[in-house]
Amino acid sequence: MSQFFTIHPENPQPRLINQTVDQLRKGAVIVYPTDSGYALGCRLEDKNAMERICRIRKLDSDHNFTLMCRDLSELSTYAHVDNQAFRLMKNNTPGKYTFILKATKEVPRRLMNEKRKTIGLRVPSNPIALALLENMNEPLMSTTLMLPGNDFAESDPERIKDHLSKQVDVVIHGGFLGQQPTTVIDLTDDTPRVVREGVGDISPFL
Repeated sequence: MSQFFTIHPENPQPRLINQTVDQLRKGAVIVYPTDSGYALGCRLEDKNAMERICRIRKLDSDHNFTLMCRDLSELSTYAHVDNQAFRLMKNNTPGKYTFILKATKEVPRRLMNEKRKTIGLRVPSNPIALALLENMNEPLMSTTLMLPGNDFAESDPERIKDHLSKQVDVVIHGGFLGQQPTTVIDLTDDTPRVVREGVGDISPFL
């Protein structure tokens, strides 16, 4: 059975954040809130945890995983970014965007798009997600929590607990969230391309 932590959505309790991060470092799969619904997360290097996430979501090998980062300081480690793209990201993070970038060799092959060698990157504005990332001091491998057959991210932590209590290690109750998908921006070429229009304003990228 998973642990169920109720964490304040504006002022996350450090004790519960620390306990969650301790579990992540031991190989846990967690459910945590973001600014676009709930997500599944694990450590970047943890292959077994990632395989568990794939089984929960029934994902195939073409799925684009996302690096959830606390800020852009880790960007150059995991992605190739020119000055124009960096300025666009800096001006629009943290926020409700996922950026598609060319991956560096630091990104495990299993996480990147096999054909394009790209990776998604996000800097969330959700206080709980940011507290986890600050404490981890490294990105989280993340994917939106959409149960098989659903088109939207899960927003109800009680429902998540009912469905996944035997498949994940920690479920964080960070409130009932809106089902608002991020706006996806491809920054792999000179001209930004809007891949999916979500809740993030697309006008800075047009």
